[in-house]
Amino acid sequence: MWAQTANSSERPTPARKAVAGPGFRRGFPSALREHAEFVRAFLRSPGTVGALCPSSRALARAMVAGSNLAHADLVVELGPGTGAFTRVILESVGPQSAFVALELDERAVRHLQQRFPQLDVVHASAEQVHEQVVRLGRKHANYVVSGLPWAIIPTELQKRIMTNVATALAPGGVFTTFAYLHSRLAPSAVRYWRLLSTLFREVRVSALVWQNVPPALVYRCVR
Repeated sequence: MWAQTANSSERPTPARKAVAGPGFRRGFPSALREHAEFVRAFLRSPGTVGALCPSSRALARAMVAGSNLAHADLVVELGPGTGAFTRVILESVGPQSAFVALELDERAVRHLQQRFPQLDVVHASAEQVHEQVVRLGRKHANYVVSGLPWAIIPTELQKRIMTNVATALAPGGVFTTFAYLHSRLAPSAVRYWRLLSTLFREVRVSALVWQNVPPALVYRCVR
């Protein structure tokens, strides 16, 4: 699945236990509700939401592919939005894994708390990821999963967030994020790729996930 690799030499309070269960399998009505909430979030704040459709389950599964979430001590999600990735992460983590989600949109925080009552959802910026790891009494996180729209985030803020992500991850820890196919060669996306290559010893790109609107690729970055 992983088609392309880069590395730095190339330079281009405890959380609630996350217990998965059948309740996280969504049906058609819940999919419609999720899409409606996503559109409302876009209309409230178009500058912080990168698309008009929530990410597909296929993309969510690609985001956790190859990750051993079942044995993770701590998993952090950045920008969960309506919970498209959150649901799949909850299905993948082990009963002893701690899972915390950081969301900046206050209404989205309330939506996530209602949808996933067992999840530790924090109203906080992704910039605070290391601070939140410390709050949970951990030295590092094993995995950080991001749904943030990097192409529309200012370069300096990208750098601050990603520096904190790298600090928060344990050696060998993994950061995963995604990019839409149509924007991958945009200047901001190229700058972001170069930033990842400076912060992580290995950056791999997945095969294209066509079952997403728009099609997307996953970046898997190893600390």
